Amino acid sequence: MQRSALVAAVGSLVAAALPSPGLYVALALGILAVGLGWVGFARRTSEGAARLTSASAIALGATGTVLATARIALVVLAIGRIDAMLA
Repeated sequence: MQRSALVAAVGSLVAAALPSPGLYVALALGILAVGLGWVGFARRTSEGAARLTSASAIALGATGTVLATARIALVVLAIGRIDAMLA
């Protein structure tokens, strides 16, 4: 569980740097990483390293989600700005 969460989190950070469809993939992978990381972290019977890996997946996934959300907001603002210039 924690390995798949960490892979999704790193994929989210990589996809946040890619062109157009990458930001939507980054958003989806970031949400997936946070969810899987939370499930892995909530298991009290797991080892400390597994829980720490899940916690780092939560942090990296949240960072990827924030970066993707910021890029989406910038795109929406740019479209609004161009629309205002043309009107």
